[in-house]
Amino acid sequence: MPEQLFSASDKSQIIESIKSAERKTSGEIQVHIENHCAEDVMDRAAEVFEILKMHKTKDRNAVLFYLAIEDHKFAILGDMGINAVVPDNFWEEIKNTMLGHFKKNEFTQGLSKGIEMSGKALQEHFPFERKGDINELPDEISFG
Repeated sequence: MPEQLFSASDKSQIIESIKSAERKTSGEIQVHIENHCAEDVMDRAAEVFEILKMHKTKDRNAVLFYLAIEDHKFAILGDMGINAVVPDNFWEEIKNTMLGHFKKNEFTQGLSKGIEMSGKALQEHFPFERKGDINELPDEISFG
């Protein structure tokens, strides 16, 4: 079970990173972790994105961090709204930063850093300023 790889403290730290990143933006961030990914990692991330209904956000500004732990695969998938405003190499830079942590088995730190980096872009392009802005997606980690 992938959730057993993360202690309660690790899960809390990741969830706090999500909440902290979302505090200043209308953007949404979700983390999905499973053991295996038999297909192309971006295809699987796109499937999970749809299953979690992340494409239904008002501004199409959701970001998914997808990890297949045992297969050593991960992907970051941003929706149309965020992808339209970040530089071409934006997700690659975040992935490289996260990979540095993952290579040292620092999954919680890697995820937290990636979430923080994407949160800054979301804050810049989708600031939290509208009254009635609601948290459209859960902040909990989903496991496959």
